[in-house]
Amino acid sequence: MREVLAQAAFRLFLERGFERTTVDDIVALAGVGRRSFFRYFPSKEDAVFPDHERCLAETTEFLAAVDDSDPVGAVCDAARIVLRMYAANPEFSVQRYRLTREVPGLRTYELSVVRRYEQTLAGHLRRRFGEGRDGELRAEVIAASVVAAHNNGLRLWLRSGGAGDPEAAVDHALALVREVWGRPAVPTPATPFPVSGDGGGKGEVIVMVARKGTPMWRVVQQIEAAVGEN
Repeated sequence: MREVLAQAAFRLFLERGFERTTVDDIVALAGVGRRSFFRYFPSKEDAVFPDHERCLAETTEFLAAVDDSDPVGAVCDAARIVLRMYAANPEFSVQRYRLTREVPGLRTYELSVVRRYEQTLAGHLRRRFGEGRDGELRAEVIAASVVAAHNNGLRLWLRSGGAGDPEAAVDHALALVREVWGRPAVPTPATPFPVSGDGGGKGEVIVMVARKGTPMWRVVQQIEAAVGEN
């Protein structure tokens, strides 16, 4: 019934426009009562995105069971679950994309759905990185990066009308995320240089060389490690 209602709603949205279609129109076409509609969809907007609740649940289950040895890889793989949902029905996905571009209310609703995915990914990463300030910040930044990369590749495919392989563009975008976050951004090890005339290692100066853009917490971590060794 959920699928029947969603199909009826989307058919009318395309024929009449989203704003001009009422819930009564949808249930009349589907041959059911209003109660049946609201049993499955709280609003017309929800009928445009009938598959996201299931996909969000699948994503959550995947992250709950995944091996935590590669947290960034795990959230990238979770993003691919969303991609497969879109790719399973290219015609519907392309039509929905075009519809959401035309209706501001649907675009706002879509952004709220995207935010729920981002929060799910960030929650998984927080459990991995810890609840401290840096752990939470890192989780939020990585989750936002994964979602942005996924959406960039997905929209390229949708704008093409669903032509070609959607995974190619998304995999390329996610590879950039993993390149930055998938392994520790370890700067060049700090090398102590002794101050002349002050033997025995006392009074050494720590000179840190790091790549531009290296997170400050990582630089401080390396400095502390170097100081502790001397």
